[in-house]
Amino acid sequence: MTSARPSGIPLKFLSPRYWPTWLGLGLMRLIQLLPHALLLLGGRLIGRLVRRLPLHYTQVARCNLGLCLPELTLEQRERVLNEHFEALGMGLCESAMTWWGSDADFARLARVTGIEHLRQALERGRGAILLTAHFTTLEIGARVLNTQVPLNAMHKRPKNDLLAHFFEHHRGRHALRIFSRDNVRGMVRALRDNECVWYAPDQSYRKKGAAMIHFFGIPAATNVFTSRLAQMTGAAVLFIGHERLPGNAGYCVTINCAPTGYPSDSAVNDAEQFHRFVEAEVRRNPAQYWWIHRRFKGLTADYPNYYGSAARRPAPAVRPQKS
Repeated sequence: MTSARPSGIPLKFLSPRYWPTWLGLGLMRLIQLLPHALLLLGGRLIGRLVRRLPLHYTQVARCNLGLCLPELTLEQRERVLNEHFEALGMGLCESAMTWWGSDADFARLARVTGIEHLRQALERGRGAILLTAHFTTLEIGARVLNTQVPLNAMHKRPKNDLLAHFFEHHRGRHALRIFSRDNVRGMVRALRDNECVWYAPDQSYRKKGAAMIHFFGIPAATNVFTSRLAQMTGAAVLFIGHERLPGNAGYCVTINCAPTGYPSDSAVNDAEQFHRFVEAEVRRNPAQYWWIHRRFKGLTADYPNYYGSAARRPAPAVRPQKS
């Protein structure tokens, strides 16, 4: 058993290997103390700095933009790319708000529309699956909604043990529970207890049960378990949008009913419908989507390798089609 200090922090986290992480967390704590306008300005400056570094993420984002938004000119996509890195920087600084900010802060800065849909869903007594997507406001969107209704949230555990401990502690202070993204049993239990599960299945998923679902017309490895989860539990499914409003106007979370007939007999068709929702949200706020993720990794070797040499040269002018 690992020894622990009275504060609950394991002694192993005092070793020198974790000092850079402690430094970063300390800086985040200081950032959180800034007025909101200055916090966002600092985030934009961080994003502009990172944009100029020779990182592979830049090429991945540029490739994704070329594949998903070919109707934009090269100049327009480069403008979105620059704004995207600013959004990433703001998202980083906003994370500090989610960890240490008060509910009063979020009441002042954010609004939730469509909350009546969620309340009606919970009146059925079978829980609610809140389907959302990886925008740069994912962290703060969950915190905003959590001020209205307690959430169970899914997450991918960081490889850095200190960060994992920190995230689980601070996210757990506000959420009901934090589940690993493969904890099906935990999700089912929460829904059967008439609770909400915040779930973002829009990233590349290549484990058992994955299917190639079109995203912006391109096959993408996708988790199609949502339909089965809804059918197993009888939970309502709601589509959740979240965005950073222009200037320093704050944030908005929007709760939408799933399309009529969702879930259907086809998990693939259901996943396609969710992707159409995400695509519409992306087109409204293209810079705020998480473009640095390698979304189009294929399930098998016969799918194009967009992120090999293709990620290091201009994106193709014509998207390859594959059914």
